[in-house]
Amino acid sequence: MFDLVIKNGRIFDGSGNPWFHGDVGITGDTIAQVGVGLEGEKTIDAGGLAVSPGFIDIHSHSDIPLLVDPRAQSKIRQGVTTEVVGQCGNSAAPMNEKVRAYRDTYSRSLVPEDFQFDWDTMDSYMRKLESQGVAVNVAPVVGHGTVRQNVMGFDNREPTQDELEEMKSLVRQALEEGAWGMSTGLIYPPSVYGKTPEIIELCKVVSEYNATYFTHIRGEAETLLEAVEEACTIGREAAVRVQIAHFKASGPANWGKTKESLALVEKFRSLGVDVTFDQYPYIASSTNLTALLPHWSMEGGAEQLLKHLQDPEARAKMAQELRLNYGWDKIMVAKAKNNPQFNGKTIQEIAQEMGKEPLDAVFELLLQEEAQVPSVMFGMNEEDVRRVMKSPHGMVGSDGSAICPEGVWRDFVPHPRYYGTFPRVLGHYARDEKIIPLQEAVRKMTWAPARKVGLKDRGLIHPGFKADLVVFNPETVKDKATFQNPHQYPQGIHYVLVNGEIVVQNGEHTGRLPGKVLRRN
Repeated sequence: MFDLVIKNGRIFDGSGNPWFHGDVGITGDTIAQVGVGLEGEKTIDAGGLAVSPGFIDIHSHSDIPLLVDPRAQSKIRQGVTTEVVGQCGNSAAPMNEKVRAYRDTYSRSLVPEDFQFDWDTMDSYMRKLESQGVAVNVAPVVGHGTVRQNVMGFDNREPTQDELEEMKSLVRQALEEGAWGMSTGLIYPPSVYGKTPEIIELCKVVSEYNATYFTHIRGEAETLLEAVEEACTIGREAAVRVQIAHFKASGPANWGKTKESLALVEKFRSLGVDVTFDQYPYIASSTNLTALLPHWSMEGGAEQLLKHLQDPEARAKMAQELRLNYGWDKIMVAKAKNNPQFNGKTIQEIAQEMGKEPLDAVFELLLQEEAQVPSVMFGMNEEDVRRVMKSPHGMVGSDGSAICPEGVWRDFVPHPRYYGTFPRVLGHYARDEKIIPLQEAVRKMTWAPARKVGLKDRGLIHPGFKADLVVFNPETVKDKATFQNPHQYPQGIHYVLVNGEIVVQNGEHTGRLPGKVLRRN
């Protein structure tokens, strides 16, 4: 007699094999048996439904949102049971006094007024999450940009030997405290100021712990192929496994380059580099408006950028050296805290309302918002999305955060990936468009990321594995979030279990917080 049995389901076990009919018997937080005719104190009838391992979001930015709202609404209702946070070089920890003061000033647009940045190490961040409870499991990664900011601020230079040793020490400490690897954000200051040899040295520390190097590469547009090559070279030189984030080709001039970038992945894998990647299933990206500006403008951080924005000469120089050019009707402001009337509008529309040229509107908005303007940018091509999805080396990652339509996020107009990534792959791409088989879609969300991160007891429906499970309807599962109306939960996700406890029942959140903060080792 098990505590809970999920009966009569079509079991997609996460391995990529075809489904089979069966029951899943759960004792405590663990899958005890997979078979037929199992009996439990409680049962879930999954007749006609699919049962899969809980989805592992290998590229999440929920580090701070989970402290704001531990229910993880926009993720758990997609079937996500584990969040791999600390991506793109930006992690919650480590955080010395200077980094804390910086965040208190320049990281407040999406947190409540009374939010406290009151931790310092990776361990104290993890303990803070544990003490308040959380609906999903959390596997943190340490960010190179965050480490560099702790040691060097926003200096655009190579580290001294002492500074490099201090950075290595901070990475080592985070790994000792349970982090699953290190991430870089090589288009974002201060991570962008780190050159290849610096990253290799830090990745050698990651390799010592058999952890993973996650990278937002040094360019996804004109320099895409060189950036993929750099990531793979770092993997080879440091003997570390590599996970390339949100694999894509940005900007019309670069559409189609995924043929060559995928070939590079194949080439380096043939040379013995364990390189894989993740993607989100959309043709738009999302980042801060500052990503448009040349990297020198952020030397010294947001404070220095705001000075440049008030200087006509610096503005003129920035205008000449814009990094991205998507067209002003292709960039949408997701949140302007001081100008909520602009949320959900394009730069073109905002410029008209301001009576300014679009670039002047961008500069003005960044000034008024203290450089905190998350935005959505339409720069990709559907053919590339499909080509990347077909690769066996790819996984699914949202690049979004766990939020909800209430509180501080009420007037936020985020990328729909926050709410729809996983159901969109299952419904639109696997079922409707038949880009990949459903069992392959499930593998890309479960066992593939578990293996890559190093999670040994999650990602498969198998005795001894943790009971993180999703029960969904393969015929009706569908994302509903749109770019115009993103705060919409998906349909077709009936039950979600985390560590054996039901968090989503009949599509609704039960309020339970059974997630664990997962520590490597």
